[in-house]
Amino acid sequence: MKPTHITIKDIAKMLGVSPSTVSRALKDHPDISEETRNLVKTFAEKVKYRPNALALSLRKQKTNTLGLVIPEIVHHFFSSVISGMEDLAYGEGYTMMICQSNENFYREVINLQALLYHRVDGLLVSISKTTREFNHLHNALDSGIPMVFFDRICDELDTDRVITDDFEGARIATTHLIETGCQKILHLAAPRHLLIGKNRYEGYVQALKNHKIPLDENLVLKCDTREEVMSMRQHILTLAPQIDGIFGVNDSTAIAVMQVLQENGYRIPEDISVVGFGDGPIATIASPPLTTLEQKGYEMGREAVRLLIQRLENPSAMINNQTKIITPSLVRRKTTR
Repeated sequence: MKPTHITIKDIAKMLGVSPSTVSRALKDHPDISEETRNLVKTFAEKVKYRPNALALSLRKQKTNTLGLVIPEIVHHFFSSVISGMEDLAYGEGYTMMICQSNENFYREVINLQALLYHRVDGLLVSISKTTREFNHLHNALDSGIPMVFFDRICDELDTDRVITDDFEGARIATTHLIETGCQKILHLAAPRHLLIGKNRYEGYVQALKNHKIPLDENLVLKCDTREEVMSMRQHILTLAPQIDGIFGVNDSTAIAVMQVLQENGYRIPEDISVVGFGDGPIATIASPPLTTLEQKGYEMGREAVRLLIQRLENPSAMINNQTKIITPSLVRRKTTR
């Protein structure tokens, strides 16, 4: 049976006063006597009265709720992004509604529609790997909802955004491999229709170019998940005798390829050095511990929320769209020489 929600009108009827008296008593209005205020508040608590959040938001035209669409909550990077977002949002009086697309375009569209239906004040979005069409994002922005992209952005839309300097991170990672003696470096890459995939590939290429090492496209594999590493293990093993370094586009891919190589007699880093990207907890418990790029997800999350709240708190201000770039830093461990 559907629960009964006590309203201000119900309380007024039960106490024999007007609804306006109840409303003002609950807000500690000075026109209402202390005796009446105490009576109303005590009774409201007894009957478990709760304000209707939707009705309040309709009156104020604001819900103080931020909507988040994120590819994967289980991914350490995205969970650290959420922590940064929530810490700042709650500190500023906002709550968050979190939706996971699970790297599925159709779920992303449904999630966005659900958040708009629940009248969130603004949106924080990181697009899925399968998102190649952006009407749902255009429509949300055209409806006047402020939006901040983070990590995986839609370059078609002119919005605030917070991104990792993927190009520079990949250049740093590949340069580190080269400076430790590697010349034949395999890049396990993300899809290039995603800017992170494109930029990390280009950073890898730039590092090779800077050190006059020819690019061999046979050493670039679209392979950015543990599952893809396992499905391509035989191909990777055929390449293994030719290479002395691997730059994995993320930590899970880097660790998966390490395990495949170790199971087949290769030593890390004596035979092949490996660098990842992300610096999640798995990097420290890998064997050996993984050299990687710290991606600073918590900082990214806080910055994305800061930009969004700046828009929400200053709706009439002419603020140019901003792009905040966070540069990752190399964390040297035991998988490179």
